[in-house]
Amino acid sequence: MRTKDFSGVCTSHVDFSLDEEGLVQDVSFTKGCSGNLKAIASLVEGRHAEEVIPLMEGITCGSRPTSCPDQFAQALREELDQREAVG
Repeated sequence: MRTKDFSGVCTSHVDFSLDEEGLVQDVSFTKGCSGNLKAIASLVEGRHAEEVIPLMEGITCGSRPTSCPDQFAQALREELDQREAVG
């Protein structure tokens, strides 16, 4: 399980895992817009991180330069980059 803290958005952090094939699992957001974040978690569950990242990357929220989906995409990318560096 990985935890990524967020900044500049309503959500404080996300917990998630990637299985050995890079499938997104166990997504759980803390704080934020509950219904929207449950929907995001449901939509990405079981999908490849490489497929999910471009769908959410760069999304903004109001006047903010980022969003909860954008920061989740960054967390997924960091996890994939870290795996690539190790392995």
